[in-house]
Amino acid sequence: MFPLHRGRRLRVNESIRSLVRETSLSPADFMFPMFIAEGENYKSEIPSMPGIFRRSVDLTVEEVKELFALGIRAVNIYVKVSESLKDNTGKEAWNPDGLMQRAIKEIKKACPEMIVMPDVALDPYSIFGHDGIIAKGTVANDETNDALVKMAVSHAEAGADFVAPSDMMDGRVLRLRQGLDAAGYENVGIMSYSAKYASAFYGPFRDALDSAPVDNAAIPQDKKTYQMDYANRLEAIKEALWDVEEGADMVMVKPGIAYLDIVREVKNAVNVPVTVFHVSGEYAMIKAAAERGWLDHDKIMMEQLMCIKRAGASLISTYFAKEAAILLTK
Repeated sequence: MFPLHRGRRLRVNESIRSLVRETSLSPADFMFPMFIAEGENYKSEIPSMPGIFRRSVDLTVEEVKELFALGIRAVNIYVKVSESLKDNTGKEAWNPDGLMQRAIKEIKKACPEMIVMPDVALDPYSIFGHDGIIAKGTVANDETNDALVKMAVSHAEAGADFVAPSDMMDGRVLRLRQGLDAAGYENVGIMSYSAKYASAFYGPFRDALDSAPVDNAAIPQDKKTYQMDYANRLEAIKEALWDVEEGADMVMVKPGIAYLDIVREVKNAVNVPVTVFHVSGEYAMIKAAAERGWLDHDKIMMEQLMCIKRAGASLISTYFAKEAAILLTK
């Protein structure tokens, strides 16, 4: 009670503020999402994501080494698939000589201690741009799960430490756990995108992989039949609890800043680490505002990352990972 208690005593200077700070960030809190393309010595900036590139496998490996030297210990990898390899079965997704499989092998060979979490979903491989197989005008849940198991096992065979199902099919975590165990990969973990919302914040990501749903009246024009309604809160808790029961080692909330209430709710409900994806649209907004001089780039970047950690994230998948790690090491 004032004047006996004065909150400002603990804010007098940076030394005291650092002593009583409740939340801290380190490079080990970050996972870096990476886009991989065919070719050699290839690097192409994504226009809607300044500073983020599609890289060939050889340059991806060099970047991974730099990330590890900065203290980042996990990468989440995605591949840009040639149009000629896309179909409605997703079979290229479990090609042992596919781009994803080659990338996993080369990353693990060059940097064995880096945790590699490849994306598990069919949208990069689909002629329709959906996360699953289209049948009778909709995304077929169980048929898609069969394909995802093949995909995940191929990732494990290539050397992945975790698989990261981002598809939002019902029951896929259980099917993946059973499939990995049956193939002898019981130590390969599952980081499940448990509360993945049907968000407009994903636009730049879909530009990066050319994976948006195609304009075809015979199929769904968005992903709202499997990704979550952003008006819902309790549904996120339910989905996360289901995934934990099915064998998920980590659960994810996606997007990040606009969903911090969901992060906290999920954190309070589950007994596994919670990952948060600070997504492409959130990244692009900061970049665009900073380029115009409207915001201080580094201060906003660090504030958002700290807020995600404060809300309950154990791991933050963010396109700012490298920039933030450089700042933190200074």
